[in-house]
Amino acid sequence: MSSFTHLAETAFSDPALGPTIKDLERDYPDHTQAMGYQHGDEPPCNSSANRTFYEVMEARVARRQFLMGGLATLATGLIGGGLAAKPAQAQDAAPSLLGFKSVPVGFEDRVVVPEGYRFQVLAPTGTPISGDMPAPRPGANTGAEQEHQTGQHHDGMHFFPIDGSSADGLLVVNHEYIEPRFLHAEKPAYKGQSFNAYGVAFDAEGRRDDDEVRMEIAAHGVSIYRTSRQGDGSWSVVADPRNRRITAATPVEIGGPVRGAAHVRTMFSPDGLRARGTLNNCSHGVTPWNTYLAAEENWAGYFSNTDAEHPREHARYGVPRSARGGRFAWHLARSGADEYVRFDASARAASAVEDYRNEPNTMGWMVEIDPFDPTATPIKRTHLGRFGHEGVVFAPAVPGQPVVCYSGDDARFEYIYRFVSDEAFAPGQTDGGILDRGTLYVARFNDDGGGEWLALAPGRNGLTPANGFADLADILVNTRLAADHVGATKMDRPEWGAVDPKTGAVYFTLTNNTLRTQAQVDAVNPRAANNFGQIVRWTYAGGDHTAGSFSWDLFVIAGDARNSVVANGATLNNDNIFACPDGLWFDAQSRLWIQTDMGDLGPAYEGPLKPFGMNGLLAADPATGEIKRFMTGPWGQECTGVVGTPDGRTLFVNFQHPGAHATAAQFAAGDYGSGFPDYNGGPPRSATVVITKIDGGVIGS
Repeated sequence: MSSFTHLAETAFSDPALGPTIKDLERDYPDHTQAMGYQHGDEPPCNSSANRTFYEVMEARVARRQFLMGGLATLATGLIGGGLAAKPAQAQDAAPSLLGFKSVPVGFEDRVVVPEGYRFQVLAPTGTPISGDMPAPRPGANTGAEQEHQTGQHHDGMHFFPIDGSSADGLLVVNHEYIEPRFLHAEKPAYKGQSFNAYGVAFDAEGRRDDDEVRMEIAAHGVSIYRTSRQGDGSWSVVADPRNRRITAATPVEIGGPVRGAAHVRTMFSPDGLRARGTLNNCSHGVTPWNTYLAAEENWAGYFSNTDAEHPREHARYGVPRSARGGRFAWHLARSGADEYVRFDASARAASAVEDYRNEPNTMGWMVEIDPFDPTATPIKRTHLGRFGHEGVVFAPAVPGQPVVCYSGDDARFEYIYRFVSDEAFAPGQTDGGILDRGTLYVARFNDDGGGEWLALAPGRNGLTPANGFADLADILVNTRLAADHVGATKMDRPEWGAVDPKTGAVYFTLTNNTLRTQAQVDAVNPRAANNFGQIVRWTYAGGDHTAGSFSWDLFVIAGDARNSVVANGATLNNDNIFACPDGLWFDAQSRLWIQTDMGDLGPAYEGPLKPFGMNGLLAADPATGEIKRFMTGPWGQECTGVVGTPDGRTLFVNFQHPGAHATAAQFAAGDYGSGFPDYNGGPPRSATVVITKIDGGVIGS
């Protein structure tokens, strides 16, 4: 019996093992009760009738036969198909990329790295980087000060070397969202009061304090700052004219096919050429021409639309109907200033250029930023589609060939996309304009291990005016609806992507989907109530990323020793069990770094994720399937954002929302859930952790 056959049978049927996968096959009618839910996550919005892989196969085999046969087949077909073809001796003889000793599952409020490594904290929330460098006052800073300080909830990031240096560069860091109670912890409206992780203070008239709103807007967005290694080996923030903040209020340009379209015309920009800010910047991308792309993920909840009928470009993305909106009620700022009321997306006037009904349509894009030019206006590259972008990853750019990139829509039952440029890449000449002309595709995975890319373009795959898609701008603003229409595959929350620099294989994390029922199981998404997630990968014949079809397998199905499987056919063990893979990054030597997001777990958590401890970072060798746990983090955090220096000897990793598990009662009592990173009794702060090897060697070796 193969290891995976045994896994399949025991994981679904052996009562001696206690709770099994089958016990987790339940739905969550209230999405906020789903395991791993975080404030601001979209409600389920995909009501399309697109078939899943289970439905494709249902006519051929009975449900149990498919589950057992399909799962058993993974060991030689769907799981690590490329590895299965290699002789066992060759696999055993392959030198390991992972030269460190695994750290144990973490349950403490601290950062743990392997023996022989050390870490330091860099630029936690409130660190001054620009202007008059206002000092951090955790829980007490003003909005004006926050506009020159690092934001909250650090996420995706990239190190841009200055003159090729591995000791001096610009670190660009996304700030996904905020926890208002920690931003304002020392202010009268919050100190000693009961606030949960997303609660905000209102006055007697139901209005919000303007400066608090200004600070929250400024704590979103992107930080760009210079950082250098000092003589003692530590890293510091360095004052530099290139340091700047891009926030949810920063003026931006709208580029690509949606520029000037009626969908994005507002009172602020009646011509539809400009917008304000970028929101919920989760992961990112780095272009072949050395600029940064910030993703706009769970942005819909920042708005409110109380109209009886929602336009489809609101409804398909989950714009809230509540008068307070789904998040922080910025539109209810006491002054009623224009920069705040724009978050009210209700129709308040006779036309769209007299109110902000179209403001949500200016969000959901990839935003290009030139870190080396502080005068450059960020540009929303609309041909990459409008959805809940987790990030974007580029295939290796080949001179004379089109530019290709991939992006996942991080919501339950959403899709994976690819963009192929019309123009060829020309080093030293190509700029971001190449992303304005091309074709956006969406993936359909087939149960035979193949798949194809379906074009989202006028006149193709039924995207015609007769079917409700007027032109390219209309398709892009309504990307999800277009993907629904062409029959894309519903996925389990596609998140970060990465491309193996040695093989060109594309990897994507599918974090989890606790809303998937047994009737919605298919080959790529093999478990109902997918609490633990998996990593899918695909390749092309001849390595051509522009090809219309691909072959896929699963690199790993996450879980514990009972219900996991790795590309080499083994199950995970104490050195590497993990759940809910999220962040993903390849270093230059093809180590695959995997970050986890199991939600806001604290020491009192009880549930299916308890055996996995706190979120952390793992490393994998794609060639052998070996996986080891490299780092664990403090209470309540998500481990997210990972990048190294060119020489591979320094690794930057982010921890966001430490302490987020703390209850409202704990907050009122001054118990903030975590002490990270200061451990001085003050509110916890998101931060970057810098990891080096004590002997100065390459990280992971």
